[in-house]
Amino acid sequence: MAVFILRRLSQSVVLVLVMSMLVFLGVFAIGDPINTLVAPDATEEERQAIVVHFGLDKPLYEQYGRFLGNALRGDLGRSFKFNEPALALIAQRVPATLELAFASLLLTVVLGIPLGLYAGFRPNARSSRLIMGVSAFGFSVPAFWLGLMMVMLFSVFLGWLPASGRGTTVAILGIPVSFLTWDGLKHMILPVINLAAFKLSLIIRLTRAGTQEVVMSDYVKYAKAKGLRNGRIVLVHVLKNTLIPITTVLGLEFGRTIAFAVVTETIFAWPGMGKLIIDSISVLDRPVIVAYLMLIVVMFIVINLVVDIIYSTLDPRMRLEDQR
Repeated sequence: MAVFILRRLSQSVVLVLVMSMLVFLGVFAIGDPINTLVAPDATEEERQAIVVHFGLDKPLYEQYGRFLGNALRGDLGRSFKFNEPALALIAQRVPATLELAFASLLLTVVLGIPLGLYAGFRPNARSSRLIMGVSAFGFSVPAFWLGLMMVMLFSVFLGWLPASGRGTTVAILGIPVSFLTWDGLKHMILPVINLAAFKLSLIIRLTRAGTQEVVMSDYVKYAKAKGLRNGRIVLVHVLKNTLIPITTVLGLEFGRTIAFAVVTETIFAWPGMGKLIIDSISVLDRPVIVAYLMLIVVMFIVINLVVDIIYSTLDPRMRLEDQR
């Protein structure tokens, strides 16, 4: 296991370095933030002073070198708009986004795997067909349309749930959370469902396909022939082997949820990272954009590393292959 983790960590360091270069060049080579920072009636001297103050007069390679040196010390720059450290701004929004991401992941696991197992064991039942039909709907509907329709139905017409905001929060170790208050939970329901819809449909179909494949394998037939209880067959023989692809997909989808929660957070005015990045893009706040993208890159690398470790635990052949 140690060899496996060290190999993945060395690959991750190289990947972070390459992605930092691509992210920096991609963001800093597009647009001119000075147009949004300087007043229209500013003189040329004032404009040039702001350019020098933010270091935008330096060549691109020199700006990247300074960025890389500061990044190694944990400094990803200061926001042009707020004049605060970019990481600090993002850190203020991370708890809200993580709260939605974990809640949607929990909903996906709690509902998706049991429904997929049921549909896999009873593929011809009417209830299984209903489950697969609902999952097809979740695949087909765009997130923005589903979010708007839920707001119209449950907030505007029925008035059951709030349409925007985070609701009442409670601080845990200085971090505000919504799920510990009834008002906060009501504010979470719609955005969590909107985030979980696609992942839930994906996990249902993936679990169903894996279950149907594993059920026909020889070791499951042998377990049945030995007279093992159905519960043991499902949990030990079917579910464990079905979880290998599901773990990989859940890890990637969790990262995708955090990175691309922009639509959901915009529709429901949820004060997370997605809304911050949209506001930063509108004013070309480069340090915040770069810090956000680098945070997403590191997050995906960490998630992939964790998924690989879990995968190797479920399937020891991966560890043996790395050792060879």
